[in-house]
Amino acid sequence: MTNSNTQSKITTSKLTYSGLLIALSFVGAMIKYPGTTIALDSMPGFFASIFLGPIYGAVVASLGHFLSALTSGFPLSLPMHLEVMILMGFTAFIFGKIYTKGFKVFANIVAIILNGPVSAFIAGVFASLLALPFAGMPLFIAIVIPLTLASILNIVVASVLFETIKKKER
Repeated sequence: MTNSNTQSKITTSKLTYSGLLIALSFVGAMIKYPGTTIALDSMPGFFASIFLGPIYGAVVASLGHFLSALTSGFPLSLPMHLEVMILMGFTAFIFGKIYTKGFKVFANIVAIILNGPVSAFIAGVFASLLALPFAGMPLFIAIVIPLTLASILNIVVASVLFETIKKKER
C-alpha cells in the first residue's frame, strides 16, 4: 500500500499498476448500464485513487471515461465527453484525498454525490452551453438515476476491494 511519503513519487510499479487499471477501465467500459451509455468504467479509477494515490486515480478515471465514450461513439459529442473526463478525474482525486485521510465512509458519500447528481447537473448545463439537442433538465433527468446507481456500484466496489487487499497484506 502507499503512504503519504510515496504518493507523489513516480515508480515503475505505479506506472504498471496504472496501465493495468486503465485496461480494466476499458473492460468496464464494455459493461453498460441497461438502456444507457453509462458504464462500469470508473471502478479502477476510484481504486487507483486509494491504492496508488489521488493523481493516479484521476488519470485512470479520466482515461476510463474516455474509453467508455469511445466504445459508445461519443454519443454526446467529443467536447461533452472531455468535460465528463475532467469531472471524473476531479471526483476520483477528491475521493482519494478524503479516503486516504481516514474518512472512508465520507469519501464514498462525497464521491457518489459528485459522480452522480452533481455530474449529471453539470453535464446538463454544459450540454446546454454546447447547444446539444438533448440538454439541460431533460439530460439531467435521463441520466441522474442510472449515473448515481453506477457511481454507487463503482465506488463501493473500489472501496471494498481496497480494504480486502489491505487486510490480506497484514
